[in-house]
Amino acid sequence: MSRPHTFTPPPCAHARQLRTSRGDFAVLDASPPGAVRATALLLPGYTGSKEDFMALLEPLSAAGYRIVAVDGRGQYETEGADRQESYAQGELALDVLAQAAALEAGGEGTVHLLGHSLGGQIARAAVLLDASPFRSLTLMSSGPAEVVEAQQLKVKVLSDALATLSMAEVWEAMRALDPPEEAATDGEALRRRWLRHRPAQLIATGRQLVTEPDRVAELAAVRLPVHVLSGERDDTWPVPLLDDMARRLGAHRTRIAGAEHSPNTDRPEQTATAIAAFWDGL
Repeated sequence: MSRPHTFTPPPCAHARQLRTSRGDFAVLDASPPGAVRATALLLPGYTGSKEDFMALLEPLSAAGYRIVAVDGRGQYETEGADRQESYAQGELALDVLAQAAALEAGGEGTVHLLGHSLGGQIARAAVLLDASPFRSLTLMSSGPAEVVEAQQLKVKVLSDALATLSMAEVWEAMRALDPPEEAATDGEALRRRWLRHRPAQLIATGRQLVTEPDRVAELAAVRLPVHVLSGERDDTWPVPLLDDMARRLGAHRTRIAGAEHSPNTDRPEQTATAIAAFWDGL
C-alpha cells in the first residue's frame, strides 16, 4: 500500500464531499493561489485513499492546477455497499465519469485524469467508456493487464483472509509481515484508514487486479494524450513492461529516479514536476 507521510492537508487544500449523480465522494480539493489553469482528478490504488496524493497537492496547485483527489466508493471516507457487484470495474468507471461531470458542472471545463496502480486501470476503463470529459490520462505505476504472479498470490491471500476474518484481524496479520515502524506515517493513521475500507471493495477490486485483460490497443485508438509515469523499480508491473506499454500508446514516458511503486509518496516533488510538465505541454 502507499504510505502517505501525513493525513493532514496542506493549507492549499481542504477535505469535502463531492456531490455527483452517483452519490457523494470524499475528496481533498486543492486550489492554486492564482488563476486555475486546469483541474485534475486523481484516483488512488488498491488499499489506498486520496491521502496517497497528499504530498503532490501543494506543488501541483502551485503550478496552477486545481487538484481533486478522491476516495472511490468503499474506500476510506466514501461510503460503499457490502455487495461485491457494486465494485465491478464498469461501476467504478461510471463513478469516475460522474465525478468528472460534477467538476465540469462547477465550471472547471475538461479534466486531466490520473490514476495510481488500480486507479490507473479504473481511469482507463472510464476513458474507454467516454473520453470526452478528459484532457489527458496519466497512468502512474499502472500496467497494461494483470499484476505479476507474486502480487496475484498476495491478493489471493488477502482476499481469502477478508472472507473469513474481521478487518482488524487482517490488519494485525498484515502488520506482522510489514511492521508500521518501517513507514514514515503513524501506524495508527494507516490502521484507521484500513478499518474504514469495505471488505467487498477490496475483494472485488483485488479480483480485477489479477484478471485485468490487456486493453492497450483500445486505449491507443482513443487518441487521448497519455502519460506513463513510474518509479525506476516496480514489483507490481515490471518497468520494461511499462516502457513497452508507453511505446504501444505513443505516450509520454517518465521514470522517477529513486522511486518504486508509489512515486507519489517516494519522490513527490520530482513526481509533481513531471506531472505538471506533461500538463503544461498540452
